[in-house]
Amino acid sequence: MVSFTNMLPFMLPVFVFPLIACAAETVLGVDIFSRHGDRTAKSTPPANLTNLGYSQIFTWGTYFRNRYLASNATSRIAGINSDSVKQSQITASAPLDTVLMNSAQGFLQGLCPPVGSSLGSDTLRDGRLVSSPLDGYQLIPIQPITSGGGSEDNSWLQASTNCAEALVSSNKYFSSSEYNDILASTTDFYKPLTPSINATFSADQASFRNPQTSKSLLYYSNAVLGSVNSTNRGPKVFDLLNVASIHNASLPDSALLTNSTLFQLRTLADRHEIGLAFNSTDPIRAIPGSTLVAQIVQGVDNTIKSQGDSKIPVERGAYASFLSFFGLANLLTLPNSDDSFSGYPNMHLL
Repeated sequence: MVSFTNMLPFMLPVFVFPLIACAAETVLGVDIFSRHGDRTAKSTPPANLTNLGYSQIFTWGTYFRNRYLASNATSRIAGINSDSVKQSQITASAPLDTVLMNSAQGFLQGLCPPVGSSLGSDTLRDGRLVSSPLDGYQLIPIQPITSGGGSEDNSWLQASTNCAEALVSSNKYFSSSEYNDILASTTDFYKPLTPSINATFSADQASFRNPQTSKSLLYYSNAVLGSVNSTNRGPKVFDLLNVASIHNASLPDSALLTNSTLFQLRTLADRHEIGLAFNSTDPIRAIPGSTLVAQIVQGVDNTIKSQGDSKIPVERGAYASFLSFFGLANLLTLPNSDDSFSGYPNMHLL
């Protein structure tokens, strides 16, 4: 039996693999796929995990430790080592991306913290006692994956899938009636924001064309080869202002950035990115979501084939995987939905 345990907004619902015996539940493994913590803006590359983001992701690791690993965990995984890591039980992977790799490390530090001088030491044959550095800091390898590499420095994450057909599919959104209707109807909303962004962006880049992705991101000089005309890449308005609203105490014309305005910017960015990530009549657009499903199935399969020895696959990924997965799983059209799945997952939670 496989059950869903719904986590907080920036974590994909975590897959729990319980074996039900009578009235008791035995948790055999947990597949964890999540985003990163707070980062710097994409418009000032390279994007980096901030101290706030590091704290967020470490806190999440501690949360999962208290839920699944600790000796007194509320849903302790059967046979899991509570303190000293058994390498076969926990696997970790992340794209070759600074933000995502560092987030994976921070998460694992909370999930498997230092074990102290007692457990973190060995007695050698000659009687010498050798303690590991950093009070028993535990080393867990993170497998780099090529898909999604450089995600947090890419204006639109489809560019990191290395799939030309998916890029062509996403490009079709820019000729859709939905896109052009929103672009025309939101001009007056974006223009007053120019003073807050003119140190980075020109006035004509303040539009729905650039709520999160770039201005002409998916227009090809050669559609067959999938080469993107990078010289025309524009700004990411919502991304810049969202980061600034958290970190920049001297943001120009900050009075313009009311909670209502930021919410509207976020809503428009959500709509824009969903349009690029998923279309029910063009499945190739959802390549990142399909890849995520395959990763989850592989994690379940490894737990079964290892007879429970492989217990926790920990994976990091960017928001394109979430959005296209939400579409593939029909979560965008849930009846009586509170819109939890209608935008990219929040990375700013603490």
